[in-house]
Amino acid sequence: MPSRIYEWLDTRLNLKPVQRTLLDEPIPGGASWIYVFGSVTLFLFVLQAATGMFLALYYAPTPDHAYDSVRFIETEVTLGWLVRGLHHWGASAMVVAIGLHMLQTFLYGAYKSPREVMWMVGVMLFLLVMTFAFTGYLLPWDQTAYWATQIGINMVGTVPLMGDFASRVLRGGEILGALTLSRFFAIHVLFLPAILIAGIAIHLFVLRRVGPAGPWTDERASLSAETFAPRQVYMDAVVIAGVFLAVAALAISIPLPLTDKANPSDTSFVPVPEWYFLFYYELLKYVHGPLEPVATWVLPLCVILIMLFWPFIDRNPVRNPIRRPVALGGGILFLLVVFGLLGISIKNLYAVPRADPSVARGRAIYAQLGCVGCHRIHGEGGAVAPDLSAVGDTRPDREWHVKHFRDPQSVSPGTFMPKFPLSDEQLHDLTSYMLSLKRAT
Repeated sequence: MPSRIYEWLDTRLNLKPVQRTLLDEPIPGGASWIYVFGSVTLFLFVLQAATGMFLALYYAPTPDHAYDSVRFIETEVTLGWLVRGLHHWGASAMVVAIGLHMLQTFLYGAYKSPREVMWMVGVMLFLLVMTFAFTGYLLPWDQTAYWATQIGINMVGTVPLMGDFASRVLRGGEILGALTLSRFFAIHVLFLPAILIAGIAIHLFVLRRVGPAGPWTDERASLSAETFAPRQVYMDAVVIAGVFLAVAALAISIPLPLTDKANPSDTSFVPVPEWYFLFYYELLKYVHGPLEPVATWVLPLCVILIMLFWPFIDRNPVRNPIRRPVALGGGILFLLVVFGLLGISIKNLYAVPRADPSVARGRAIYAQLGCVGCHRIHGEGGAVAPDLSAVGDTRPDREWHVKHFRDPQSVSPGTFMPKFPLSDEQLHDLTSYMLSLKRAT
Protein backbone atom coordinates (compact mmCIF):
# COMPACT_ATOMS: atom_id res chain seq x y z
CA MET A 1 0.00 0.00 0.00
CA PRO A 2 2.72 2.64 0.83
CA SER A 3 4.45 1.89 -2.48
CA ARG A 4 1.20 2.38 -4.40
CA ILE A 5 0.58 5.69 -2.63
CA TYR A 6 4.14 6.76 -3.46
CA GLU A 7 3.67 5.80 -7.13
CA TRP A 8 0.36 7.71 -7.25
CA LEU A 9 2.01 10.83 -5.80
CA ASP A 10 5.08 10.43 -8.02
CA THR A 11 2.99 10.45 -11.18
CA ARG A 12 1.52 13.78 -10.12
CA LEU A 13 4.37 15.49 -8.24
CA ASN A 14 7.46 13.94 -9.90
CA LEU A 15 9.02 12.96 -6.56
CA LYS A 16 11.89 10.84 -7.84
CA PRO A 17 14.19 13.81 -8.60
CA VAL A 18 13.59 14.99 -5.02
CA GLN A 19 14.42 11.50 -3.75
CA ARG A 20 17.63 11.46 -5.75
CA THR A 21 18.58 14.87 -4.36
CA LEU A 22 17.93 13.87 -0.75
CA LEU A 23 19.03 10.24 -0.64
CA ASP A 24 21.34 9.62 -3.58
CA GLU A 25 24.01 12.18 -2.66
CA PRO A 26 27.39 10.40 -2.95
CA ILE A 27 29.49 10.33 0.21
CA PRO A 28 33.26 10.22 -0.48
CA GLY A 29 34.80 7.35 1.45
CA GLY A 30 31.39 5.86 2.26
CA ALA A 31 29.00 6.14 5.19
CA SER A 32 30.39 6.66 8.69
CA TRP A 33 29.12 7.04 12.26
CA ILE A 34 31.09 10.28 12.51
CA TYR A 35 28.73 11.94 10.03
CA VAL A 36 25.55 11.53 12.11
CA PHE A 37 25.66 14.78 14.10
CA GLY A 38 24.12 16.98 11.43
CA SER A 39 21.04 14.77 11.17
CA VAL A 40 20.82 14.49 14.97
CA THR A 41 20.85 18.28 15.28
CA LEU A 42 18.09 18.58 12.68
CA PHE A 43 16.00 15.97 14.50
CA LEU A 44 16.43 17.77 17.82
CA PHE A 45 15.27 21.02 16.24
CA VAL A 46 12.12 19.24 15.05
CA LEU A 47 11.66 17.84 18.58
CA GLN A 48 12.04 21.33 20.05
CA ALA A 49 9.53 22.74 17.58
CA ALA A 50 6.98 20.00 18.31
CA THR A 51 7.24 20.18 22.10
CA GLY A 52 7.35 23.99 21.98
CA MET A 53 4.08 24.10 20.05
CA PHE A 54 2.35 21.94 22.67
CA LEU A 55 3.75 24.07 25.52
CA ALA A 56 2.53 27.21 23.77
CA LEU A 57 -1.04 25.87 23.92
CA TYR A 58 -1.06 26.46 27.68
CA TYR A 59 1.59 29.15 28.15
CA ALA A 60 0.51 32.74 28.87
CA PRO A 61 3.32 35.27 28.11
CA THR A 62 2.40 37.84 30.77
CA PRO A 63 4.09 38.46 34.15
CA ASP A 64 0.79 37.80 35.94
CA HIS A 65 0.21 34.38 34.38
CA ALA A 66 3.49 33.03 32.90
CA TYR A 67 4.72 31.41 36.13
CA ASP A 68 1.32 29.91 36.96
CA SER A 69 0.86 28.62 33.42
CA VAL A 70 4.20 26.78 33.56
CA ARG A 71 3.25 25.32 36.94
CA PHE A 72 -0.13 24.33 35.48
CA ILE A 73 1.67 22.52 32.65
CA GLU A 74 3.83 20.71 35.20
CA THR A 75 1.08 19.66 37.61
CA GLU A 76 -2.29 19.67 35.80
CA VAL A 77 -1.82 19.02 32.08
CA THR A 78 -1.68 15.33 31.21
CA LEU A 79 1.98 14.50 30.52
CA GLY A 80 2.74 18.23 30.56
CA TRP A 81 5.73 17.57 32.80
CA LEU A 82 7.07 15.12 30.20
CA VAL A 83 6.65 17.55 27.30
CA ARG A 84 8.39 20.31 29.27
CA GLY A 85 11.15 17.87 30.22
CA LEU A 86 11.64 16.83 26.59
CA HIS A 87 11.82 20.50 25.59
CA HIS A 88 14.32 21.33 28.34
CA TRP A 89 16.66 18.39 27.83
CA GLY A 90 16.20 18.57 24.07
CA ALA A 91 17.70 22.07 24.21
CA SER A 92 20.77 20.73 26.00
CA ALA A 93 21.06 17.84 23.57
CA MET A 94 20.82 20.24 20.63
CA VAL A 95 23.71 22.33 21.99
CA VAL A 96 25.80 19.16 22.38
CA ALA A 97 24.86 17.86 18.91
CA ILE A 98 25.65 21.08 17.04
CA GLY A 99 28.88 21.42 19.04
CA LEU A 100 29.96 17.90 18.03
CA HIS A 101 28.94 18.58 14.42
CA MET A 102 31.15 21.68 14.33
CA LEU A 103 34.00 19.81 16.05
CA GLN A 104 33.85 17.02 13.46
CA THR A 105 33.82 19.61 10.67
CA PHE A 106 36.81 21.35 12.23
CA LEU A 107 38.85 18.17 12.70
CA TYR A 108 38.15 16.97 9.17
CA GLY A 109 39.00 20.36 7.68
CA ALA A 110 35.60 20.37 5.98
CA TYR A 111 35.49 24.18 6.16
CA LYS A 112 38.19 24.54 3.51
CA SER A 113 37.56 25.50 -0.11
CA PRO A 114 34.98 25.20 -1.56
CA ARG A 115 33.00 24.85 1.71
CA GLU A 116 33.73 28.19 3.37
CA VAL A 117 30.15 29.40 2.98
CA MET A 118 28.76 26.20 4.50
CA TRP A 119 30.99 26.66 7.59
CA MET A 120 29.97 30.30 7.97
CA VAL A 121 26.28 29.42 7.76
CA GLY A 122 26.91 26.67 10.33
CA VAL A 123 28.47 29.19 12.74
CA MET A 124 25.43 31.43 12.34
CA LEU A 125 23.16 28.45 13.08
CA PHE A 126 25.17 27.73 16.22
CA LEU A 127 24.72 31.33 17.38
CA LEU A 128 20.98 31.08 16.65
CA VAL A 129 20.75 27.94 18.80
CA MET A 130 22.44 29.76 21.70
CA THR A 131 20.06 32.69 21.19
CA PHE A 132 17.18 30.23 21.36
CA ALA A 133 18.50 29.05 24.72
CA PHE A 134 18.84 32.59 26.05
CA THR A 135 15.39 33.81 24.97
CA GLY A 136 13.68 30.66 26.24
CA TYR A 137 15.28 31.08 29.66
CA LEU A 138 13.02 33.99 30.64
CA LEU A 139 9.71 32.34 29.79
CA PRO A 140 9.06 30.44 33.08
CA TRP A 141 9.22 33.86 34.82
CA ASP A 142 10.72 32.51 38.04
CA GLN A 143 13.56 34.07 39.97
CA THR A 144 16.29 32.26 38.05
CA ALA A 145 14.77 33.23 34.70
CA TYR A 146 14.25 36.86 35.67
CA TRP A 147 17.67 37.61 37.16
CA ALA A 148 19.68 35.57 34.63
CA THR A 149 17.99 37.52 31.83
CA GLN A 150 18.57 40.78 33.67
CA ILE A 151 22.29 40.03 33.82
CA GLY A 152 22.36 39.06 30.13
CA ILE A 153 20.64 42.27 29.04
CA ASN A 154 22.92 44.36 31.27
CA MET A 155 25.90 42.77 29.53
CA VAL A 156 24.46 43.81 26.17
CA GLY A 157 24.28 47.34 27.55
CA THR A 158 28.06 47.47 27.97
CA VAL A 159 28.65 47.41 24.19
CA PRO A 160 29.82 50.87 23.07
CA LEU A 161 27.57 53.10 20.96
CA MET A 162 24.73 50.62 20.44
CA GLY A 163 24.61 48.84 23.82
CA ASP A 164 22.12 51.14 25.52
CA PHE A 165 19.83 51.11 22.48
CA ALA A 166 20.04 47.32 22.12
CA SER A 167 19.27 46.71 25.80
CA ARG A 168 16.25 49.02 25.67
CA VAL A 169 14.99 47.22 22.56
CA LEU A 170 15.34 43.85 24.30
CA ARG A 171 13.59 45.09 27.46
CA GLY A 172 10.97 47.06 25.57
CA GLY A 173 11.78 50.07 27.73
CA GLU A 174 13.83 50.92 30.78
CA ILE A 175 12.83 47.98 32.99
CA LEU A 176 12.50 44.24 32.55
CA GLY A 177 8.76 43.59 32.60
CA ALA A 178 5.70 42.67 30.57
CA LEU A 179 7.06 43.99 27.28
CA THR A 180 10.32 42.10 27.81
CA LEU A 181 8.50 38.83 28.36
CA SER A 182 6.22 39.27 25.34
CA ARG A 183 9.19 40.22 23.13
CA PHE A 184 11.27 37.25 24.26
CA PHE A 185 8.29 34.97 23.69
CA ALA A 186 7.76 36.36 20.18
CA ILE A 187 11.48 36.11 19.37
CA HIS A 188 11.63 32.56 20.73
CA VAL A 189 8.56 31.12 19.00
CA LEU A 190 8.25 33.25 15.85
CA PHE A 191 11.39 35.07 14.71
CA LEU A 192 14.10 32.57 15.64
CA PRO A 193 12.34 29.47 14.23
CA ALA A 194 11.75 31.25 10.91
CA ILE A 195 15.37 32.42 10.73
CA LEU A 196 16.68 29.00 11.77
CA ILE A 197 14.58 27.17 9.18
CA ALA A 198 15.89 29.53 6.50
CA GLY A 199 19.45 28.97 7.74
CA ILE A 200 19.02 25.18 7.68
CA ALA A 201 17.66 25.39 4.13
CA ILE A 202 20.66 27.47 3.03
CA HIS A 203 23.04 25.09 4.82
CA LEU A 204 21.54 22.06 3.05
CA PHE A 205 21.48 23.88 -0.28
CA VAL A 206 25.19 24.69 -0.02
CA LEU A 207 25.90 21.10 1.03
CA ARG A 208 24.15 19.82 -2.08
CA ARG A 209 26.07 22.24 -4.28
CA VAL A 210 29.55 21.50 -2.92
CA GLY A 211 28.95 17.93 -1.70
CA PRO A 212 30.12 16.22 1.52
CA ALA A 213 33.81 16.60 2.29
CA GLY A 214 34.37 12.96 3.24
CA PRO A 215 37.62 11.75 4.89
CA TRP A 216 40.45 14.23 5.41
CA THR A 217 42.74 12.50 2.88
CA ASP A 218 42.04 12.29 -0.84
CA GLU A 219 43.46 8.75 -0.87
CA ARG A 220 40.80 7.45 1.55
CA ALA A 221 38.05 9.45 -0.15
CA SER A 222 38.89 7.93 -3.54
CA LEU A 223 38.84 4.35 -2.28
CA SER A 224 35.06 4.12 -2.22
CA ALA A 225 31.89 6.17 -2.39
CA GLU A 226 28.28 5.36 -1.61
CA THR A 227 25.00 7.20 -1.54
CA PHE A 228 23.41 8.68 1.56
CA ALA A 229 20.83 5.88 1.52
CA PRO A 230 20.67 3.25 2.82
CA ARG A 231 23.69 2.90 5.16
CA GLN A 232 24.08 6.50 6.26
CA VAL A 233 20.32 6.80 6.74
CA TYR A 234 20.43 3.68 8.93
CA MET A 235 23.32 5.04 11.01
CA ASP A 236 21.58 8.39 11.45
CA ALA A 237 18.32 6.67 12.45
CA VAL A 238 20.04 4.49 15.06
CA VAL A 239 21.80 7.44 16.71
CA ILE A 240 18.65 9.61 16.53
CA ALA A 241 16.68 6.87 18.30
CA GLY A 242 19.38 6.60 20.97
CA VAL A 243 19.43 10.36 21.51
CA PHE A 244 15.64 10.50 21.82
CA LEU A 245 15.65 7.68 24.39
CA ALA A 246 18.36 9.49 26.37
CA VAL A 247 16.42 12.77 26.31
CA ALA A 248 13.21 10.96 27.31
CA ALA A 249 15.02 9.19 30.16
CA LEU A 250 16.31 12.52 31.48
CA ALA A 251 12.84 14.08 31.17
CA ILE A 252 11.29 11.21 33.13
CA SER A 253 13.94 10.80 35.82
CA ILE A 254 15.00 14.40 36.56
CA PRO A 255 12.23 16.85 37.56
CA LEU A 256 12.46 20.54 36.64
CA PRO A 257 11.46 22.46 39.78
CA LEU A 258 10.66 26.14 39.48
CA THR A 259 12.20 28.62 41.87
CA ASP A 260 10.02 31.35 43.38
CA LYS A 261 8.00 33.56 41.08
CA ALA A 262 10.03 36.44 39.64
CA ASN A 263 10.46 39.20 42.22
CA PRO A 264 12.19 42.33 40.84
CA SER A 265 12.71 43.70 44.37
CA ASP A 266 14.69 40.66 45.57
CA THR A 267 18.17 41.78 44.53
CA SER A 268 19.78 39.20 46.81
CA PHE A 269 18.87 36.31 44.51
CA VAL A 270 21.88 34.83 42.69
CA PRO A 271 20.85 33.08 39.44
CA VAL A 272 22.70 30.12 37.97
CA PRO A 273 22.50 29.74 34.17
CA GLU A 274 22.15 26.50 32.25
CA TRP A 275 25.26 24.34 32.02
CA TYR A 276 26.13 25.50 28.48
CA PHE A 277 26.52 29.08 29.76
CA LEU A 278 28.38 28.13 32.95
CA PHE A 279 31.88 28.53 31.47
CA TYR A 280 31.07 32.14 30.61
CA TYR A 281 29.42 32.64 34.01
CA GLU A 282 32.67 31.50 35.61
CA LEU A 283 34.80 33.75 33.38
CA LEU A 284 32.86 36.83 34.50
CA LYS A 285 33.89 36.16 38.10
CA TYR A 286 37.53 36.87 37.25
CA VAL A 287 37.04 40.14 35.37
CA HIS A 288 35.99 43.27 37.23
CA GLY A 289 36.18 47.04 37.02
CA PRO A 290 37.58 48.66 33.89
CA LEU A 291 38.33 45.24 32.34
CA GLU A 292 34.71 44.08 32.59
CA PRO A 293 33.85 45.07 28.97
CA VAL A 294 36.64 42.73 27.83
CA ALA A 295 34.65 39.77 29.17
CA THR A 296 31.16 41.06 28.40
CA TRP A 297 31.59 41.89 24.71
CA VAL A 298 35.19 42.25 23.46
CA LEU A 299 36.22 38.62 24.00
CA PRO A 300 32.91 37.10 22.83
CA LEU A 301 32.96 39.27 19.70
CA CYS A 302 36.55 38.24 18.92
CA VAL A 303 35.70 34.53 19.39
CA ILE A 304 32.64 34.84 17.13
CA LEU A 305 34.59 36.65 14.40
CA ILE A 306 37.42 34.12 14.55
CA MET A 307 34.95 31.23 14.27
CA LEU A 308 33.04 32.91 11.44
CA PHE A 309 36.12 33.69 9.34
CA TRP A 310 38.20 30.68 10.33
CA PRO A 311 38.27 29.23 6.78
CA PHE A 312 40.11 32.39 5.68
CA ILE A 313 42.40 32.47 8.74
CA ASP A 314 43.55 28.86 8.33
CA ARG A 315 45.22 29.02 4.91
CA ASN A 316 46.82 25.58 5.18
CA PRO A 317 45.33 23.61 2.23
CA VAL A 318 45.85 20.24 3.98
CA ARG A 319 42.82 18.77 5.76
CA ASN A 320 44.62 16.16 7.87
CA PRO A 321 44.53 17.54 11.46
CA ILE A 322 47.97 16.10 12.25
CA ARG A 323 49.43 18.22 9.47
CA ARG A 324 47.61 21.32 10.73
CA PRO A 325 49.38 21.78 14.09
CA VAL A 326 48.45 25.46 14.50
CA ALA A 327 44.75 24.89 13.87
CA LEU A 328 44.70 21.73 15.99
CA GLY A 329 46.58 23.40 18.83
CA GLY A 330 44.29 26.42 18.76
CA GLY A 331 41.20 24.19 18.83
CA ILE A 332 42.54 22.12 21.73
CA LEU A 333 43.44 25.27 23.68
CA PHE A 334 39.96 26.71 23.13
CA LEU A 335 38.30 23.49 24.35
CA LEU A 336 40.62 23.29 27.39
CA VAL A 337 39.68 26.83 28.41
CA VAL A 338 35.94 26.27 27.91
CA PHE A 339 35.77 22.91 29.67
CA GLY A 340 38.21 24.03 32.35
CA LEU A 341 35.97 26.98 33.25
CA LEU A 342 32.91 24.72 33.02
CA GLY A 343 34.48 22.19 35.39
CA ILE A 344 35.45 24.87 37.91
CA SER A 345 31.95 26.35 37.82
CA ILE A 346 30.25 22.98 38.32
CA LYS A 347 32.61 22.13 41.17
CA ASN A 348 31.87 25.44 42.89
CA LEU A 349 28.12 25.02 42.45
CA TYR A 350 28.06 21.52 43.89
CA ALA A 351 30.24 22.63 46.80
CA VAL A 352 27.34 24.82 47.98
CA PRO A 353 24.17 22.90 48.89
CA ARG A 354 21.18 24.33 47.05
CA ALA A 355 17.66 23.81 48.31
CA ASP A 356 14.46 24.13 46.33
CA PRO A 357 12.55 27.04 47.92
CA SER A 358 9.33 25.16 47.18
CA VAL A 359 10.44 22.46 49.63
CA ALA A 360 10.97 25.01 52.39
CA ARG A 361 7.51 26.47 51.82
CA GLY A 362 6.01 22.97 51.82
CA ARG A 363 7.70 22.20 55.14
CA ALA A 364 6.17 25.35 56.60
CA ILE A 365 2.69 24.36 55.33
CA TYR A 366 3.16 20.88 56.84
CA ALA A 367 3.86 22.49 60.21
CA GLN A 368 0.98 24.99 59.94
CA LEU A 369 -1.55 22.24 59.21
CA GLY A 370 -0.45 20.30 62.30
CA CYS A 371 0.43 17.19 60.28
CA VAL A 372 3.16 16.40 62.79
CA GLY A 373 0.46 15.37 65.25
CA CYS A 374 -0.35 12.27 63.17
CA HIS A 375 2.66 11.61 60.95
CA ARG A 376 6.23 10.87 61.92
CA ILE A 377 9.26 12.08 59.94
CA HIS A 378 12.70 10.79 60.89
CA GLY A 379 11.56 9.90 64.39
CA GLU A 380 9.68 13.09 65.14
CA GLY A 381 5.87 13.33 65.32
CA GLY A 382 2.93 11.08 66.03
CA ALA A 383 2.50 7.46 65.03
CA VAL A 384 -1.23 7.50 64.28
CA ALA A 385 -0.82 7.90 60.51
CA PRO A 386 1.80 6.44 58.13
CA ASP A 387 5.46 7.33 58.63
CA LEU A 388 6.51 9.83 55.94
CA SER A 389 10.29 9.59 56.39
CA ALA A 390 10.78 7.96 52.98
CA VAL A 391 7.53 8.83 51.20
CA GLY A 392 9.53 10.38 48.35
CA ASP A 393 10.87 6.89 47.61
CA THR A 394 7.68 4.91 48.20
CA ARG A 395 5.37 7.43 46.50
CA PRO A 396 7.41 9.29 43.83
CA ASP A 397 4.29 10.20 41.79
CA ARG A 398 3.59 13.93 42.09
CA GLU A 399 0.05 13.60 40.67
CA TRP A 400 -0.85 11.05 43.36
CA HIS A 401 0.16 13.43 46.14
CA VAL A 402 -1.76 16.33 44.61
CA LYS A 403 -4.91 14.20 44.35
CA HIS A 404 -4.36 12.93 47.88
CA PHE A 405 -4.13 16.42 49.36
CA ARG A 406 -7.15 17.62 47.36
CA ASP A 407 -9.36 14.68 48.29
CA PRO A 408 -7.76 12.01 50.52
CA GLN A 409 -10.72 9.63 50.08
CA SER A 410 -10.25 9.54 46.28
CA VAL A 411 -6.89 7.72 46.53
CA SER A 412 -7.02 6.30 50.09
CA PRO A 413 -10.60 5.14 50.80
CA GLY A 414 -11.32 4.92 54.53
CA THR A 415 -8.60 7.34 55.58
CA PHE A 416 -9.40 9.74 58.44
CA MET A 417 -7.25 12.48 56.91
CA PRO A 418 -9.43 15.58 56.41
CA LYS A 419 -9.56 17.81 53.33
CA PHE A 420 -7.51 21.00 53.61
CA PRO A 421 -8.44 24.15 51.64
CA LEU A 422 -5.14 24.53 49.80
CA SER A 423 -4.41 26.64 46.74
CA ASP A 424 -2.66 25.16 43.70
CA GLU A 425 0.59 26.79 44.78
CA GLN A 426 0.30 25.35 48.30
CA LEU A 427 -0.46 21.92 46.86
CA HIS A 428 2.65 22.18 44.69
CA ASP A 429 4.85 23.21 47.62
CA LEU A 430 3.50 20.58 50.01
CA THR A 431 3.98 17.90 47.34
CA SER A 432 7.55 19.09 46.73
CA TYR A 433 8.26 18.65 50.44
CA MET A 434 6.80 15.13 50.39
CA LEU A 435 8.91 14.16 47.37
CA SER A 436 12.04 15.46 49.12
CA LEU A 437 11.59 12.99 52.00
CA LYS A 438 13.80 10.07 51.06
CA ARG A 439 15.94 7.42 52.69
CA ALA A 440 19.38 8.62 53.73
CA THR A 441 22.12 7.40 51.38
